[in-house]
Amino acid sequence: MAWSLLVGYVFLSSLLVICRSTTCPCERPELCQQIREERDFEVFVFDVGGKTWKSYNWSMVTTVATFGKYDAELMCYAHSKGARVVQKGDVRLASIVDQDNRTAWITDKVSLAKSQFMDGINIDIEQAVEEGSPEYHALTALVKETTEAFHREIPGSQVSFDVAWSPKCIDKRCYDYVAIAESCDLLFVMSYDEQSQILGDCIAMANAPVLQTLNAYDLYLDLNIDPKKLVMGVPWYGYDYPCVNLSQEGICSIAKVPFRGAPCSDAAGKQKTYKWIMKQVNSSLSGRLWDDKQQAPYFNYKDQKGQIHQVWYDDPHSICLKAATVKSKGLMGIGMWNGNILDYSDEPVAREQTSRMWNALLGC
Repeated sequence: MAWSLLVGYVFLSSLLVICRSTTCPCERPELCQQIREERDFEVFVFDVGGKTWKSYNWSMVTTVATFGKYDAELMCYAHSKGARVVQKGDVRLASIVDQDNRTAWITDKVSLAKSQFMDGINIDIEQAVEEGSPEYHALTALVKETTEAFHREIPGSQVSFDVAWSPKCIDKRCYDYVAIAESCDLLFVMSYDEQSQILGDCIAMANAPVLQTLNAYDLYLDLNIDPKKLVMGVPWYGYDYPCVNLSQEGICSIAKVPFRGAPCSDAAGKQKTYKWIMKQVNSSLSGRLWDDKQQAPYFNYKDQKGQIHQVWYDDPHSICLKAATVKSKGLMGIGMWNGNILDYSDEPVAREQTSRMWNALLGC
């Protein structure tokens, strides 16, 4: 985006913020005050919209990152429970190599947070970056300058940054992880989509194998990143893979869908919510199966056209194995993508499944 276009956009956005009513939308005006209380342990929830947040386990939630449409009711309710609400921050990196563009973007985000009585920002930049490139340095500067601006303008605010499950240039995201961690308050480690680059056999595998997931935290810690800067992200969804072939040993060969240099990827499958998975497993060919090596559940089913599918996912058992490590490694907390995709209906079985998923975040 050209400098003039970005500055023009930010100017118009700022005008809208100024023109917006700054009247507190909450029944109790004090609920519009930003949350400043520091927590010893984070339970970080991504919310993508709708009203399912009303069924969250609010005794656990400390931060909600809003990736859907702004919901003043959610902000008021979260504040009533002492939980922060932070906005999403994303931008095309090529556009913020320029310092003026970067400053304009930050100014806009701070103004938006103030106008919506929010408590910070979650920076979600999942773009490929070459080490040492202008974008590499611009991203590092963006996080530092955003954190400084938010802390200055909204005392007690929280700035978090989303990182891949490993710091080893996953999906060509070669960021300056050490400098970014030093600048912001939290790194949310997206410990999922770990098959985005399949370099071995093109087969269906766990979304987040336990050993691979946990070893990657050692890689972050080996960089001397403070464990209290790391929040473990776990998936509340899985992947549904159509099998090109299902061997007698139960191995599901998948279509070759290349991604960022790898011949195969999880793009051969489709993401499915835990709500869908729990209903599908009951009518599957195999029922719930468990892979001891990857320490993850899966099952096989046949679709209406007769094709065999293999579904890999996480459940309370696999999540508990990861959550136990959060405390043993001294990490700051845990969270999920995303809070909306459990079954929050009143059915007894659904209530039990949903309760177990929330409770698994604290270990078993």
